[in-house]
Amino acid sequence: MPLNDGRFAGPLYRALNPVYAREPLSGCGAALHGGRFNAKGVPALYTALDPATALREANQVGTLQPTVLVSYRADIGPIFDTRDMDALDQYDLSPQHLADPGWRTRMLDGHPVPTQDFAHRLSTDGFAGLLTRSFAQGAAESSLNIVLWRWTGKGCVLDVVDDENRLGRM
Repeated sequence: MPLNDGRFAGPLYRALNPVYAREPLSGCGAALHGGRFNAKGVPALYTALDPATALREANQVGTLQPTVLVSYRADIGPIFDTRDMDALDQYDLSPQHLADPGWRTRMLDGHPVPTQDFAHRLSTDGFAGLLTRSFAQGAAESSLNIVLWRWTGKGCVLDVVDDENRLGRM
């Protein structure tokens, strides 16, 4: 999936805990718990380029939990492409840093998390989000996510596909 001049335009998918299904654009779950690419207190939307990756991302505890699959129409940028090794090197990071399985333990122990610091720097540098491979167990190297820190305002359009208002009736 190539980015077009640092922008992503197309469908995105997200598997939500039903608790957050009425607010699929809030990012509050990620802000409450923190994630690989957002510190606690920082809203983020962890989206995927295909539904199977979204489901895998949302159910990393090993068993399938109740999940609401949401689709979005996106036209967002700029997006940082972590597959670009030269660009990644400018931030002194490698693919191994991105894939570090110890990020959550560091976060829970109150230590700095390099991927969260990286995300903060990208956001400060004006990026709306980043494109990265999925690190969920069993994900193929071709399984891609876009993590967003900004999805409204200048240069960002993200619309929930819900023509029948199904989420509003939950």
